[in-house]
Amino acid sequence: MTTAEDPWADLLAGDRALLDRTSTAERVADVLRQRIIDGVLLPGTRLSEESVGRALAVSRNTLREAFRLLVHERLLVHEFHRGVFVRVLSAEDVVDLYRIRRMLETSAVRYAEGASAELVSAVGEAVTVGEEAAKRESWLEVGTANMRFHEALAALARSPRVDEIMRQLLAELRLAFHVMSRPREFHEPYLGLNRSIADLIAAGQLADAERRLDEYFDGAEEQLVQAYQLTR
Repeated sequence: MTTAEDPWADLLAGDRALLDRTSTAERVADVLRQRIIDGVLLPGTRLSEESVGRALAVSRNTLREAFRLLVHERLLVHEFHRGVFVRVLSAEDVVDLYRIRRMLETSAVRYAEGASAELVSAVGEAVTVGEEAAKRESWLEVGTANMRFHEALAALARSPRVDEIMRQLLAELRLAFHVMSRPREFHEPYLGLNRSIADLIAAGQLADAERRLDEYFDGAEEQLVQAYQLTR
């Protein structure tokens, strides 16, 4: 049973089935990273060794190694005498994230010719998931579907290394999204943009899709940076 202070631990306990007795710290880190991407673990959340270790049924040594991996990925921070926390990003982090996103995602779209039908359809499918979540007014799910959309865009590069970088990048990005106090107002306008980009890619209009995506990034970056400046 978890404490009221750690409601997310019940969700982690449900992830225990993803692990086995030979689980490594990398697999534990994968679970925690995914919960960050899903928007369950919020910036500033304290991850106690007791709660996380009990929820996932892993040893303290394994958990500490997983924490170290995620600190290295800039998803967690270790504060001396206080513990481990989900990282709180800054406006400077947002600018850097979007700089990298332009390098990865727009390049992936630019060179998407020759990508398999499965990879192309995954882009549109992620948009559909977001649209269905919006109909239910489940804006947390819309945000998660948006992550999947951008992950699918990067996958058009057909590079395992790009895929790995994007998973880490999107987890950081999800932490940035929490600065937006009104998730519907933030996410809803991007549903149409996502659909237009997906349709352009499906039609083979890659130059137009790349241009639309670059404009998308300009607007999203400006919106997030302004939100961070208001929190100072």
